[in-house]
Amino acid sequence: MAQIEIILPAMGEGIIEAEITRWLVREGDPVEVDTPVVEVATDKVDSEIPSPGTGIIQKILSAEGDVPKVGQVIALIWTGTATEDQSPADLNEDDAEIPAGQDTLQEHQKTDGQKELETKAAISQVYETRNLSFYAFLSPVIRKMARDHNVSPMELEQVRGTGLGGRITRADLLAYLENRVHENKDMTARQDTVVPGATSISGETAPGISAGTKSNVISREQIYGSGESTIEEMDRMRKLIADHMVYSKQTAPHVTSFVESDVTGMISWREKVKDEFLQKYDQKLTITTLILEAVAKTLREYPGINVSIDGYQIIRKSSINIGMATALPGGNLIVPVIRHADQLNLPGLAAAVNDLADRARAGKLQPAEIQGGTFTVTNLGNFGNIAGTPVINQPEVAILAVGAIQKKPAVIETPRGEAIGIRQMMILSLAYDHRIVDGALGGTFLKSIGNALQNFDPVRSI
Repeated sequence: MAQIEIILPAMGEGIIEAEITRWLVREGDPVEVDTPVVEVATDKVDSEIPSPGTGIIQKILSAEGDVPKVGQVIALIWTGTATEDQSPADLNEDDAEIPAGQDTLQEHQKTDGQKELETKAAISQVYETRNLSFYAFLSPVIRKMARDHNVSPMELEQVRGTGLGGRITRADLLAYLENRVHENKDMTARQDTVVPGATSISGETAPGISAGTKSNVISREQIYGSGESTIEEMDRMRKLIADHMVYSKQTAPHVTSFVESDVTGMISWREKVKDEFLQKYDQKLTITTLILEAVAKTLREYPGINVSIDGYQIIRKSSINIGMATALPGGNLIVPVIRHADQLNLPGLAAAVNDLADRARAGKLQPAEIQGGTFTVTNLGNFGNIAGTPVINQPEVAILAVGAIQKKPAVIETPRGEAIGIRQMMILSLAYDHRIVDGALGGTFLKSIGNALQNFDPVRSI
């Protein structure tokens, strides 16, 4: 039997599974090598998996909506070189004789040693990501179930997982929901009185609100208002963003500090060299690139910002990987990561910024390119905003927001003394996790970035 297996490939650090969102072929369709056959989703990135060979799609093993693991066979290709008088349909009949739940022939042929190594590798990946970004670790199926049953990310952390490496399975969540229903019924039975008129979103009387207690339950009428409304389901990426933002605010006590920086020198230097830079390196030199350069150098001086928290443990990162928040045409947001940003020279950093931004907007990022960030920068100035209070991108502990550059009157030092001049001013805001970053560390780090931009070398070469 001549078959080629289509396997869910490795898709980046910490990614152990992906959701099948759309098959581009059907059973019986001919395919050629490197032809896209299926679309899969991991967090915010959609990817296409190409055919590993030429032949006919013999059998699709993972349906749309399934969540196979990395390395799992999701389809079979018949190469047309099987034994005489044997067709793809015959091969499907052979496969149908295999009992449900059995793996493919190749899986059966694996030695115990190979299976043990694969299991250990999968468990290792699980423990590497489990506590650092718990909600991102959940499978799409579990996330959907949680949303459908109004289970918050914090509540999910209480669910005991029985899957590989402590992973939460569908059965685990169903058992938890069953217990939660019983507990809610017991709680309701213990209430003596209920505030009259307190209603839930579903319109039912809200349980568990004792007389004399002010109700904070929002009614359906308050949500929809008195006029006509339309209901629109969030797309998959917006749901992920919503969950991630709520999780961050529930996890980290946010504090935001602000500084204003005079970037007149930096702006003047860029205007002077940008055409030469483009001609020499074939790359645009953007304000974002110059800001990221300053951030990368400052992070080296303040390693206490380049960390994550796991319970009461501090994970100090050796690599400086800067996430660059990028607005997408459809209104969503994605954060591609520039790895080892502190080790790149200015042309290399410009190339990375331009490439990731262009491919992010075109929807061509790979899953690994939005993972592993240790610090994030978001540019509010692109939308004309002068300042903001950003939400930390978990599991990082800080995020920098860059405001619009505005011409303002400011006091400047001259050989003749102080004078009022028109300067290019920019507000920087740093939101940080107060569990690990105190005001002194966060404030001095932010001030150092502001100073680096303000004291930009106006005669540096390119």
